Amino acid sequence: MNIWPRVLLAVATLASSGALAQTYPTRSVTIVAATTPGSLPDVLARRVGQELSQKWGQPVVIENRPGGAYAIAASAVTNAPADGYTLLVSEAGLYTTQPHLVKKRRDYSVSDLVPVTGMASIPLSFVAHPSLGVNSISDLIALAKAKPGEINYGTTGPGTAPHLGVLLLESMAKVKMTAVHYKGVSLATNDLMAGHIPLLAIAPSLAMQAYKAGKVKMLGVASTKPIAQLPGVPTVAEAVPGFEMNVSFAVFARAGTPKDVIAKINADVQQIIETPDFRKFLEPQALQPMLGSPEQLTRSLAAESDRMEKLIRDVNLSLE
Repeated sequence: MNIWPRVLLAVATLASSGALAQTYPTRSVTIVAATTPGSLPDVLARRVGQELSQKWGQPVVIENRPGGAYAIAASAVTNAPADGYTLLVSEAGLYTTQPHLVKKRRDYSVSDLVPVTGMASIPLSFVAHPSLGVNSISDLIALAKAKPGEINYGTTGPGTAPHLGVLLLESMAKVKMTAVHYKGVSLATNDLMAGHIPLLAIAPSLAMQAYKAGKVKMLGVASTKPIAQLPGVPTVAEAVPGFEMNVSFAVFARAGTPKDVIAKINADVQQIIETPDFRKFLEPQALQPMLGSPEQLTRSLAAESDRMEKLIRDVNLSLE
């Protein structure tokens, strides 16, 4: 069999891929944010998009497509050409959690996406309205044991990080509460501030201003040690040993996007993340930069996927 035609085709493909990466982008790039405006994925997408636009000399357009536990945004990206001109910014649960919750194929599958670069990560925090009458995670656990199923808590949708954070607490503390699902974090946060729901597990930055104003109580952060931006707020692990839950935010592309294009996007975003200005942007929000190659990000997400699979199995959670 004459293999040379195939060899020449492969060489030509690699050459065209390399040429594409050298010129990319030649037109506007769309970043689809999987959440509502004002949420952390949206805020990060807009800041990184602004920096990329300056670096690339091309417009970077942000489109918010919340809902469906990330499925609406993911479908928009996986149905676009695999050329790097339509990217997805999402909480990593889209990649690490949803595959274990939805066994039937929806409009997309994880295999339709490829991790490009991390942006930032943040621990969850447990935030309570004063009407709940608790001042700590220990108080919350005691109340939940006294009133099983009676404490409502908000989420940003089934299987999202705010949902899984409380499920992990329930599992480890042996308590039961009731989820109230919202389409986005801003809706859930607004209802928390208004006292319509008494509890929410969210990024601390989203409640920091209200906490400092005395409008809500910060019961604990789900990091291994207290965070500098919230002096005096303990870790959840002080009440529930071993408890930890961080949320990471990453950029994804449609599978099949040329590797050289993915490498370029990764390199450019990583360069932005390492600048002093971007670090100053992250710090007040208690965000930590995520550094590394696409391969390192993929390995990290695979490990997190294993952890989430175990939690989902332990709590018998399913969206079907």
